[in-house]
Amino acid sequence: MSTAGTGITMASMSTYAILGCGSVGHAVAEELVAEGKDVHIIDADEGRVEALRDQDLDARQADIRDEAVAEAVADRDVILILSSDVEANAAAVENIRGRGDDQYIVARASDPVSADDLTELGADVVINPSAVIADSALRALESGELEYKARQLTDVIAETDGKLAIRIHRSPDPDSIASAAALQTIAESLDVEATIIYDGEIGHQENRAFVNLLGIELVAGGEVDPAEYGTVALVDHAKSGEAESEVDADIIIDHYEHEHEHDVAFADIRPNVSATSTILTKYIQELDQTLEENVATALLYGIRAETLDFKRDTTPADLTAAAYLYPFADHDTLEQVESPSMSPETLDVLAEAIRKRQVQGSHLVSNAGFIRDRDALSQAAQHLLNLEGITTTAVFAIADDTIYLAARSKDIRMDIGKILEDAFGDIGEPAGHSTDATAEIPLGIFTGIEVSEDNRETLLELTEEAVTKKLFQAMGVEGGESNNGG
Repeated sequence: MSTAGTGITMASMSTYAILGCGSVGHAVAEELVAEGKDVHIIDADEGRVEALRDQDLDARQADIRDEAVAEAVADRDVILILSSDVEANAAAVENIRGRGDDQYIVARASDPVSADDLTELGADVVINPSAVIADSALRALESGELEYKARQLTDVIAETDGKLAIRIHRSPDPDSIASAAALQTIAESLDVEATIIYDGEIGHQENRAFVNLLGIELVAGGEVDPAEYGTVALVDHAKSGEAESEVDADIIIDHYEHEHEHDVAFADIRPNVSATSTILTKYIQELDQTLEENVATALLYGIRAETLDFKRDTTPADLTAAAYLYPFADHDTLEQVESPSMSPETLDVLAEAIRKRQVQGSHLVSNAGFIRDRDALSQAAQHLLNLEGITTTAVFAIADDTIYLAARSKDIRMDIGKILEDAFGDIGEPAGHSTDATAEIPLGIFTGIEVSEDNRETLLELTEEAVTKKLFQAMGVEGGESNNGG
């Protein structure tokens, strides 16, 4: 940081003046002197000045309002005006700036109004001790709360009779998988065996590459015996599309609120962070866990995936968690996860989605026909978002008598998750975020026609017309301009 017009960096500044040396000024003076800085103190209280001199500090008595004080500190690099008298501080700032000198000024305020006044008078930095103390108190509270919650969590896990079942997002995404792997690490440190259990499929090539490259073991729900598990944890489970009210749990950790009440021994639900991986990283830090490289890599990718590489709803907690994980992660593996090869079917689905696209304004909707690999829809929706002028995409197709839909948006005014909820919430299962969402809709319910081999093409035509219309209406537009975006 450089002071304006002087070319002096803060690191090179060595001469300081402190005007007003009460408790705040005294603490600053001691710190600066300990760092070897040349500090000159001016205070109106004669007794205080004498006490400072007794401590071998360079101090003299004067009223900091006097113009002579501004002249006396003209040779100082930095001036800290720290009196508890805000009017005196304002006068000192005004006198110093009135001389036309260009020292770096730090001034003490008492409230937001006086802070604005001091800034207008020319202070470079304004501090409010009350706000600093409040911020420090909140940080201490946050730290204490995390310590308390970590103790609660480990107590519940340690009391497990049998194994710990970690149930995650249906058709799990990186945030779910990484969070579960971190909780598994915590459980193992307590000598409790834990199994990560999922339902549905591990879709999307990135997700499959994520699991395979990092060697994270997941077990399908149908392959486990519930009787083996004395404790059940729901991790990043709220938006899974599963009937969570039917799942008995002892532990819940999530960054989304759950729609149903759960009577659990431990819950940590934080909608104020963007990834469950962030929450588990905080526990790993608090418990001073040794992180295996694959778990650190998974957590870092979980945060990055959930925040779209820190471009979506990123909070300071997400950033500090990522910064902590960064040196422990395998970045070559991360690059492989983020750049999986595209399967021939995905390429076919993308080509069909491009050919059949309908565009209204900056919104694109496309029917990819009949598919086998539902994962291809998500990749098609993401790739189509790169088309010029397009801010929102939705690609749908039919597989196994179900309409599957993937949507993406980079329009900050639009919540694509809510769009799908408005369009299909009464007949299907939408799930997702403001920028990334999916929906599954039973084909028969949607069309009102019983599905058979003889009428599949008819159903496809009906589906294309109805889904496209409902999507454009939910987006606030009437219908497609063309089938090629022209």
